[in-house]
Amino acid sequence: MSRQRLEVADIFRALGPAYRRTHAGRLSFAQKRAMEAIESCRTATLGGHVSRCEDCAHIDVAYNSCRNRHCPKCQAAAAYDWLEARRAELLPAAYYHVVFTLPAPIADIAYSNKAVIYHALFKAASEALLTIAADPKHLGAKVGVTMVLHTWGSALTHHPHVHCIVPGGGIAPDGKSWIACRPNFFLPVRVLSRLFRRLMLQRLAAAHGEGALNFFGDHAELNDIGAFRAFLKPLHRADWVVYAKRPFAGPDQVLSYLARYTHRVAIANSRLVAFEGGRVTFRWKDYRREGQGRYGLMTLDGDEFIRRFLLHVLPDGFHRIRHYGLFANGARADNVALARRLLDTAPPPPPPAEPNETTPSPAPCPCCGGRMVLLEIFERGRAPQYREGSAPTARIDSS
Repeated sequence: MSRQRLEVADIFRALGPAYRRTHAGRLSFAQKRAMEAIESCRTATLGGHVSRCEDCAHIDVAYNSCRNRHCPKCQAAAAYDWLEARRAELLPAAYYHVVFTLPAPIADIAYSNKAVIYHALFKAASEALLTIAADPKHLGAKVGVTMVLHTWGSALTHHPHVHCIVPGGGIAPDGKSWIACRPNFFLPVRVLSRLFRRLMLQRLAAAHGEGALNFFGDHAELNDIGAFRAFLKPLHRADWVVYAKRPFAGPDQVLSYLARYTHRVAIANSRLVAFEGGRVTFRWKDYRREGQGRYGLMTLDGDEFIRRFLLHVLPDGFHRIRHYGLFANGARADNVALARRLLDTAPPPPPPAEPNETTPSPAPCPCCGGRMVLLEIFERGRAPQYREGSAPTARIDSS
């Protein structure tokens, strides 16, 4: 794969050390660690290995990845492994995509209370879906939900929302039949929206009562329970955005969608256009406009670009992909097996067995397609002895 002309890592390497000095004491440990990991990803800082082609003697140097979940370069392999596990769980049913979005006032206070409010978002959205689906007036079945948290908009602003992938049906309360939803209609979004609003506001009030929320700066007055209740009051009457998209065309489209969304980071390297004079230009989409007019370029000061990127670094240990209902981790295998029996469909064939090797087979030589053999492994912080274009001093015997 060819290297992108510009990467987030390039911006962080140029501006990151100064940014951390300027903002010392205001960055979380997770934010600092994410920055440093991205800066060192696939460099000699993390070590690596050197391979040589048996045929043309081409030298290839490969540096280790940081594996940080916020790094734009390290998510492809993780996404592939996760998707292979999900492939075995797909059911022969229409799948629906539902999005729950936090109103802007709550998004504002979520930044300093990420773990509490993001967790409440997951719980309120999943409970709304499971409750309305279980209601005989709507579906009357237990459904399964896979949810993915995104916290960004196209301009890197703070915009917390969860994407939910749900099969268009579920298991009847007696466990003896599969109940399918109406064609091209899963659940009424207006009903979902009102229940989501009530559940989320209840959870926020409870979290404040337990002392789990903290407010600083312009929001410091919200530490007072009376001020917090007044802050929430208008939100009881406001419309909360719940959006149900058209059903996917089939299981393959579901997997394609998940591949794009589950391990996405705030901005992909492919969206970066320029980094000049300390300013970053990137492509963005204005969803308030229609047609081609919604696509454009945005230029930010480098420090502002880093600030916006760091808005989306999650707290340590926080899971941004979660499963509920039939897909809850404890009983997922049994529930999926039951659903398949009720739908009278055979389980998918098992994936091919992984080769019993401690290291993957090397890619063929990029110059001639010949076999690459390991020449050197170098540790973190050490430069490789051999570099591209250099020649090894000893003959490689690969027999």
